[in-house]
Amino acid sequence: MCGIIGIVGTENVNQNLYDGLTVLQHRGQDAAGIVTCDQGRLFLRKDNGLVRDVFRTRHMLRLQGSMGIGHVRYPTAGCFSSAEAQPFYVNSPFGLSLAHNGNLTNAAELKRDLFRADRRHINTDSDSEVLLNVFAHELQHEGKLTLEAEDVFEAVAAVHRRCRGAYAVVVMITGYGIVGFRDPNGIRPAVFGKRETAQGDEYVIASESVAIDSLGFDLIRDIAPGEAVFIDVKGNLSTRQCAENPVATPCIFEHVYFARPDSIIDGISVYKARLRMGETLAKKIMRVYPKHDIDVVIPIPDTSRTSALQLSYELGVVYREGFIKNRYIGRTFIMPGQQQRKKSVRQKLNAIELEFKGKNVLLVDDSIVRGTTSKQIIQMARAAGANKVYFASAAPPVRFPNVYGIDMPSVKELVGHGRDEKQIAEVIGADWLLYQDLDDLIETARHGNPAVEHFDTSVFDGKYVTGDITQDYLDFLEEKRNDSAREQGEGDDAVMELHNTA
Repeated sequence: MCGIIGIVGTENVNQNLYDGLTVLQHRGQDAAGIVTCDQGRLFLRKDNGLVRDVFRTRHMLRLQGSMGIGHVRYPTAGCFSSAEAQPFYVNSPFGLSLAHNGNLTNAAELKRDLFRADRRHINTDSDSEVLLNVFAHELQHEGKLTLEAEDVFEAVAAVHRRCRGAYAVVVMITGYGIVGFRDPNGIRPAVFGKRETAQGDEYVIASESVAIDSLGFDLIRDIAPGEAVFIDVKGNLSTRQCAENPVATPCIFEHVYFARPDSIIDGISVYKARLRMGETLAKKIMRVYPKHDIDVVIPIPDTSRTSALQLSYELGVVYREGFIKNRYIGRTFIMPGQQQRKKSVRQKLNAIELEFKGKNVLLVDDSIVRGTTSKQIIQMARAAGANKVYFASAAPPVRFPNVYGIDMPSVKELVGHGRDEKQIAEVIGADWLLYQDLDDLIETARHGNPAVEHFDTSVFDGKYVTGDITQDYLDFLEEKRNDSAREQGEGDDAVMELHNTA
């Protein structure tokens, strides 16, 4: 998962890009980058690390220009190299810079075609570089020295015909403007907004509406599945549907875990969707355990707080904050390597013994992926004196790999794969475990915008909305995503970083 932003302004946009990326930091903590354009010259800064660490005052002073794009990233498919930090750049045609959130499921095929037919060289293993070169090739017109909005839209349409998978993209075309577009299924989110100034109109494209709000822009709407939005350097906005058969199937995991609760995605309030998740989960508890003996509901911070609060209200059980979070530790779900994850959970959370001692505790989390974090948290609750520890997940069991830009672990590392709820409860050490029903989860999101009839729920049901996922592809991801491959990748990167430093 990554975060993208692009701004066409009337003054220097470096500070706005930095602030926007800071707001989107939850979408990726591995690397960050910004590229700006000033009178035809590009200024780029990117590196591994958090936004606050990658950009120092000296970097910000050099990022001149009234147009630019930015990116925050966490690694996908076992890659941790700083060489794959975004934005990416190609010089022809015009000079293109790209930031991408998602995953191309036919990247290997495209890479071969780019080399054999398009005569383009790909320098990394990133599908984002592949996507950039596909767009560059399609934008190339022999003998044409200028660019119009129609040319951009034709190039995006060609990208849709060639690329499969999930992609939300911003591309800066040097001297011309910024284009943002989503895949025909709209799996990954993208929105755009406007701000009126004395010097003229300014526009922003971002992964989530919270970035638009925080910068003082007014949200216009989501970029529709398959649609492209082009803002030229003069602040003129053009939009076009570029896909032949777009079908909205956004990723429901955005509402479960990734997006900030103060964002609105595809017209759906993430906060209200999570409230409804808590409500339906409470109803299931009352249905399955009508004589439950829960004394207190405690969320596992931070994402599950909203659902847990509503759940406690529906159950009529007291809600308490039982864990204090160290905010300087990253999200364990996105951390590479099992050893680092195990270590980080104890560093990240500390139990308040007063809220656990002698009580039957219901812990609520947004989802259970590997189960290692859940197991350690349950152990912490028992060590703090809990009498019984129950566990509820606001999402159904995660049983299948994600192929659309969420770097979930390999299938063998998913605690829900091949196990029923009772077996999972035994693995994580809960007295009982209860999951959200998939139909209820879908309805909690659809309620916010009935026009969105379907969602990508592949991690729960194994149904991949793009229809092109084969077992060979899943086996390929399995090989790249296992923890041993991750740890090997970390070692390789350590050598690369030393080389770069030298």
